[in-house]
Amino acid sequence: MTPFADRNEAGQLLAQALRSYADREDVIILALPRGGVPLGLELVRALRAPLDLMLVRKLGVPGHKELAMGAITSDARALNEEVVASCGISDAELDAVERGERKELERRARRYRGDKPWPQLKDRCVILVDDGIATGATMAAAVRAARAQKPAELVLAVPVAPPSSLARFTSLVDRIECLETPQSFWSIGAHYRDFPQLKDEQVIAMLKAAEALVGDHL
Repeated sequence: MTPFADRNEAGQLLAQALRSYADREDVIILALPRGGVPLGLELVRALRAPLDLMLVRKLGVPGHKELAMGAITSDARALNEEVVASCGISDAELDAVERGERKELERRARRYRGDKPWPQLKDRCVILVDDGIATGATMAAAVRAARAQKPAELVLAVPVAPPSSLARFTSLVDRIECLETPQSFWSIGAHYRDFPQLKDEQVIAMLKAAEALVGDHL
């Protein structure tokens, strides 16, 4: 496959695939920060739907933080039981990692959203967007948290994911929109020509731009 130029291009291509959701009053886009926010902004431009965040933190294996043993949101947790077992992670180790990541969740919530109330998802069409899926642990926590609020429809939208990870979501969401599903998958960033780490200030600026585009319909 040809790599995406950057997250903006990937978001524009996703928006084309999701154009049937444009101008619907019930649609809300939830981006996983930081990487999903540029794609979320492109969906806002195309679909004219409001954007908010689904705050998720990966639970990395101690000493090997890039290896996900699970992920958390403010009110949901999804574990990769195979990784937990194969790495011999104790309950105490898991709890210690989770405590640290919850502090970062709280910091990001304050930094990105201030005291703005969280949107209500019940009976709405929720589009969860990120810049890709690797193991699926992070998105699994996001899906679980969103589903708990009983949306009318839950859509998973990503530019790239390996088939094995994507398969876990077929029974968890109502629609999956994934542009590329390579069998050979090393990392999300390998499928982009430009894949910089985003800063908090960039996320905040994009959220403000999204709100200016559609107003506050949350």
